[in-house]
Amino acid sequence: MTTVHLPGADGTWRTRTLAEPLEWERHPDGFTSRIAFAAAHVVADPLGENVPGAPAVVDWDSTLAFRRHLFAHGLGVAEAMDTAQRNMGLDWAAIQELIRRSAAEAKEAGARIAAGAGTDHRTELSSLDEVTAAYLEQVEFVESTGAQVIVMASRQLAATARHAEEYRKVYDAILGQVSRPVILHWLGEMFDPQLAGYWGSADVDAATETFLGLVRDHAAVVDGVKVSLLSAEHERSLRARLPEGVRLYTGDDYHYPELIRGDGTHHSDALLGAFAAIAPAAGAALAALDRGDLAAYDAAMNPTLELSRHVFAPPTWFYKTGIAFLAWLSGHQPGFTMVGGLQTGRSVVHLARVLELADEARLLPDPDLAAHRMQLWLASAGLTR
Repeated sequence: MTTVHLPGADGTWRTRTLAEPLEWERHPDGFTSRIAFAAAHVVADPLGENVPGAPAVVDWDSTLAFRRHLFAHGLGVAEAMDTAQRNMGLDWAAIQELIRRSAAEAKEAGARIAAGAGTDHRTELSSLDEVTAAYLEQVEFVESTGAQVIVMASRQLAATARHAEEYRKVYDAILGQVSRPVILHWLGEMFDPQLAGYWGSADVDAATETFLGLVRDHAAVVDGVKVSLLSAEHERSLRARLPEGVRLYTGDDYHYPELIRGDGTHHSDALLGAFAAIAPAAGAALAALDRGDLAAYDAAMNPTLELSRHVFAPPTWFYKTGIAFLAWLSGHQPGFTMVGGLQTGRSVVHLARVLELADEARLLPDPDLAAHRMQLWLASAGLTR
């Protein structure tokens, strides 16, 4: 048996005996009942100058190996999204290289890949035309790699547009020029405060009407929408109103088991940062859905929810830290460093709980390694029992 000593916020210690590793079945051919993407993180080169404000130095071998891990469990990769630290350390040069390399890996594996197109390579934008041009530059680049385009929410558009009609002007222009159906991404302010009032209103109902009008007018080139507002009620209402053939890719890291499972009439597909952390369990659950085995789906997926809710706890935009930490504990990367120094985004107590919840969900492939790395990391923080 493997034990690990973990600190609490009150200064006390608790001893946890880790569960034996579970042999999760792989599903490299994907699934038939749902489409599922994991938004993947990047692994920083531990020797790189990955300090705040510096260009990203990426450990490409580990980063791409992690994508192969996701592919092996049947998941597509949503590349260069907020999980990969867009607007939190990943610069445009690294974004381009990441999308190129990941698209090549996906092609070789016969796996799905979609990638974010935004405006973050040009931070000084003062007009809607400039925002549109920046979007189209990135759309063209993503399409050139063979990846599906995810039209990301834009900080620059949020800062420039004054009302809903101006959002429509920009998105109408983008969707009028794409060559293949895209995924539209509505990222809530809990993930990025600079996106508050997106679609021209702080009122979610009003913003939803603008968003739905856009989707309906361009349904032929909208494969689906990814909505990350952490509201199951809003998602159920929205997906029931989408045009025929337009998918809702849930981005709700608090309620995804029930939303993907569906209500017998509607269900959500998935594009989730949480799936980067729970890939083996997600793969098993989705395979169970393909078999029509709802009990097996629940048994695999439901135990992951508390872990996800903890990783995505406020301030939600630091969830990337928990995902990278769990990847390190699981042996998917050599060190726990992040682009922009983001490994400092969560506390010792928070990350100790990540290990516990991952263990409860049977997501630690090597408990001895996880325990060893946890104790090393605690010691480096000045904590020994």
